[in-house]
Formats: sequence, structure tokens, C-alpha cells
Amino acid sequence: QKVSVEVLDHLEHLALVDFRDSEGVERLQKAIQFADQLQEVNTDGVEPMDSVLEDRWCLYLREDDVTEGNCTKELLENAREKLEEYFVAPPGNIPLPKLEERETFLQGS
Repeated sequence: QKVSVEVLDHLEHLALVDFRDSEGVERLQKAIQFADQLQEVNTDGVEPMDSVLEDRWCLYLREDDVTEGNCTKELLENAREKLEEYFVAPPGNIPLPKLEERETFLQGS
């Protein structure tokens, strides 16, 4: 099953994963084939679940007691980059190519 350029572009932006080489595309196609096996499972008459623990009458929760606090400064010392009092998440670890560049690569695979 071939994956379209548009789908690859969308997945790269969502997951920040580079599919520019043939190995990346091949892995994605194998993952899709593996997931497609779920379509073969007969689920007629099976009610959807809200939770894997829905058979329990009560979920056991611990008390939400604050035992420490006022440690913002210490926590932010762990951040590689911060803005005011917030962690700055990286925009991604790969430069994403433009859609036009993708089409040329996929024609060769």
C-alpha cells in the first residue's frame, strides 16, 4: 500500500518524524500493514469500552496532598530554554521539507 505525499507531509508535521528516506517510508508502510490486521478482527456485538478498567466499581485514587511547593526556580533550572516562568518545548528535531521537495523524493521510491 503506497502512502501519498500529502499523508507523509501531514504525519511529519504531527509527529516531527522524518520520512525523507526510503527506510522511513518502508517502516511507515510496514506499520500500516501491521495495523490493518485489526480490520480483520470481528467485533460484531462487542460494545466499545470507555476504559480498560471499566469492570471495576471504583478506581482507587490516592489523596492529593501537597507535600512540597514553591520550587519553581529549582524546576526551571533543569530547562534548556525557558521563557518567563515556562519551559520552551523544542519545535522539532528535524527541518521539514516543503511539499514540492517531497514529491521528487517519492517518485524515486
